[in-house]
Amino acid sequence: MSGTDVNRGRDAYARAAWLEAHQALSVADRAGLLDAAEMELLATSAYMLGRLEEYLGALERAYRAHLDAGSGVAALRCAFWVGVNLAQRGEMGGAGGWLGRARRLLERAGGDRVEAGYLLLPQIFEQEGMGELEAAAATAGQAAAVGERFGDADLFALAAHEQGHILIRLGRVEEGLALLDEAMVAVTSGELSPIASGLVYCGAILACRDAHSLGRAREWTAALSDWCDRQPDLVAFSGRCMVHRAQVMQLGGAWREALTEARRAVQRCLRGESPWAAGEACYTRAEIHRLLGDFDAAEQAYRETSGYGFEPHPGLALMRLAQGNAKAAEAAIRRLEAEATEPPRRAGLLPAYVEIMLALDDLDAAAAGSDELGSLADRQGGDELEAIAAQARGAVELARGNARAALSWLRPAGQTWQRLEAPYETARVRELIGQACRELGDEETASLELASARETFARLGAATDLARVDLLADIVAAGGSHGLTAREVEVLRLVAAGKTNRQIAGELVISEHTAARHLQNIYAKLGVASRTAASAFAFERHLV
Repeated sequence: MSGTDVNRGRDAYARAAWLEAHQALSVADRAGLLDAAEMELLATSAYMLGRLEEYLGALERAYRAHLDAGSGVAALRCAFWVGVNLAQRGEMGGAGGWLGRARRLLERAGGDRVEAGYLLLPQIFEQEGMGELEAAAATAGQAAAVGERFGDADLFALAAHEQGHILIRLGRVEEGLALLDEAMVAVTSGELSPIASGLVYCGAILACRDAHSLGRAREWTAALSDWCDRQPDLVAFSGRCMVHRAQVMQLGGAWREALTEARRAVQRCLRGESPWAAGEACYTRAEIHRLLGDFDAAEQAYRETSGYGFEPHPGLALMRLAQGNAKAAEAAIRRLEAEATEPPRRAGLLPAYVEIMLALDDLDAAAAGSDELGSLADRQGGDELEAIAAQARGAVELARGNARAALSWLRPAGQTWQRLEAPYETARVRELIGQACRELGDEETASLELASARETFARLGAATDLARVDLLADIVAAGGSHGLTAREVEVLRLVAAGKTNRQIAGELVISEHTAARHLQNIYAKLGVASRTAASAFAFERHLV
C-alpha cells in the first residue's frame, strides 16, 4: 500500500496537486519508504502548501539521506536551500552553518560544478544588505553565467532576475528590464522547478513596479495569477499574487474589488508565513480607504501595515495632510525624503513629497522634487514615470501662476494615464488642466475638464477629490474668479465666513504669514482694500 502511496505522490507532484502529493508522500514517509530524492518531493510539497517549518525539516532529512547514500552533491543542494530559507527568516546563525556545510561539500566534490553558481546567490544578498549594489550586480551576473554555461534554467533565472532588480535600483532600468524579460521567458515556458518559478514570478513583478513598468506589471501579474489558479492547493506565492492583483485592480479603478482582494491577501500571506507581504497588502487597503475618504478604516489599515513591518508612508503622510495635521505630514515626508537614496524609492515618494510641499506653499521644495522626478524619468524612461514627472511639473507651474506652462506638461501626462487605463490619475490631471484653463480665462474648457474629473471621482467614490473638484466647479459656474487661484478662492470663502487669518491658517494647514499673503493677493486681483469688500465679491459670485 505504501509503495502505491509513493507512486501516487509522485504522480500528484507532477500535476502540481500539492495537497494530494503531500498526503501520499507523508504516508510513505511514515512507513520509511522514501528515498532521499522522494523526501525532497515531500519537502517541496510542504513548501507549496505554506508549511515552511515542515519544509525545512524534510529538507534536512533529505540532506542526511543523500549523505548516507554517498551523494554529496545532492546533499549540497539541500544544505543550500535550508541555509537560504533560514537567512530569509533572519536566522543568520543557522543560515551560516548550513551554507558552510554546502561550501565544504562543494570543496570536497572538486571540479567545475554548477553548484558553485548557486553558492554565489547568498553572496548577492549579503552585498545588497551592505549597500554594495554594484558588487551585488556583478556577482549576480557571474551566477547567471554559470547557470547558462551548465544549462541550469533555475540558476540562470534566479540570478538574472536578481541582477535585473539590482540594476533597476541603480537606475539602469533598460538593462534591468531586459534581464527580467529573459528570466520571465524561462518561467512562463515552464522550464523552472516549482519553487524557483514562484520566486522569479514574484521578484520580477516587484522589480517592474520599482521600474514603473506598468505594462509588464500587468502582464506578469496576469501570468502569475494563471500559474496560481492552476494549483488550487497553492499557499506559497499565492498571497503575494493577490497583493499584486489588488494593486493592478486599484490602478485600473476597481477599488472595491481591490479591497476584497487585499483582505484575502493578508490572510493568505500570513498562512504562508510572509508577514512583510501581509503588510504590503494592508498598505494597499489603507491607500484605497484613504482615497475613498474613509479615514477611520485607513487609520486602522495603516496601523496594521506598520505592525507587519511595512512602511505606512507616504500614504499616511498624505492622509494626515487631508486631516489638517500639516505638522505630522511634513515631518514624515521630510524624513522619508532624507532617508531614501535609491532611484526607485525616490521615484515612489517624490510625488507625495511634491503634493505635500505644494499644500504647505513651499514652492521651492516642490519644484526641487518635481525637477528630480523629471531627471529620474529622463534617465529611466517608461510611460508611467514620465507621466508622474510631467504631472508634478504641471502642478508646480500652476502653483507658480504659470498656467500656460502647466498645460504643456499636463496635457501629455493626461494622455499617458488615459492610455495606461488609470482613471484616477487621469482625473487628477484633468482637474489640474481645468484649473489652468480657468486661470487663462477659458471657462468653457475648464468646465468640461472639471466635469470629466468629477464624473470619474464620483464613479470611483473618491470623496475628498470630489469635494475639491466641486469647489472648483462652483468657481467656474459663478462666472470665473478674476484670476484667483483655487487656494485664494478657499481663503476668500473663509474671509467671507468671518474667519481671522489665524483661523484660516489652521483650516487650510498653512502658516498665518501665508494666509496674510494670500489675502493681499486677493485684494490686488479684485481691486479691493478690505475684508468687507472682498467678502461682498464672494457673495455676489455665490462662492459662499
